[in-house]
Amino acid sequence: MINNSKNSLKIFLMGGTKDSINIIKFLKEEYTPSNSDLPYILTTTTTDYGGKLAKEAGSDELISYAMGKDEIVEILNNYSDGIGFDILIDATHPFAENATSTAIEAAKIANVNYIRFERPTFDYSKYDNIHLVDSFKEVGELLVSNFEGKNILHLAGVNTIEMIFKSNIAKENFYARVLPVISSIEKCDALGIDGEHIIAMQGVFSKEFNKELMKELNIEVILTKESGAVGGVPSKIEAAYELGIDVILVNRPKIANLDDKNTVNNLSELNKKLNSFFKSMK
Repeated sequence: MINNSKNSLKIFLMGGTKDSINIIKFLKEEYTPSNSDLPYILTTTTTDYGGKLAKEAGSDELISYAMGKDEIVEILNNYSDGIGFDILIDATHPFAENATSTAIEAAKIANVNYIRFERPTFDYSKYDNIHLVDSFKEVGELLVSNFEGKNILHLAGVNTIEMIFKSNIAKENFYARVLPVISSIEKCDALGIDGEHIIAMQGVFSKEFNKELMKELNIEVILTKESGAVGGVPSKIEAAYELGIDVILVNRPKIANLDDKNTVNNLSELNKKLNSFFKSMK
């Protein structure tokens, strides 16, 4: 049940990322504005596993499925006995552009403060082995035009593979590192990826680990997306660079209705923004 104290910020956190876990821990362990109770946090994720991690981090309540705009608006305004939320923090993945656009629109309709927690980008300007593209459709086209017959290591999430395969690339040269869950394995199987080409692992891996994997599979090009250090991008790119392997890097999507003044990149900036909102509520 929601905390009805007037001295407590009520936060609707759209999570499912490592960033959101760090935010929950910060809010429950370090964020202590004067004359206030601990913030009340409702975290939303799209998976039960994400919800489990949020609960372990200290979230007060969970919703573990994808919600539409109207449902978010209703919860923001009328979650418990007509008591709604003060702030929506959007800590969804940098590539979840639809979720962010929905969050912005819902917060505006509900007249709730909105904060986008955007993990810092990785500076890849010093690397000369990177091919930048703006979509996974472009990834497939580039593979066909520039890397035909090359061994490919996909490090960009199982849900992006289908779009790449629309360009009819050679699957016998395609290796995918995916989460070790049944849905990921089944999706790879449905797309025709041979079992020996599926690397089911979870985690952010070191440069040396990535190098060994790339060497073992004789990889000549890797595919990844610009999801920042939290997503393990530096260790992937540095491993490929040291081995002379090409990298196809997908840029983050641009969110048309995202205002930079509502964006923070770290917990210190989040703290300042929350304190500003809290003072305006007093």
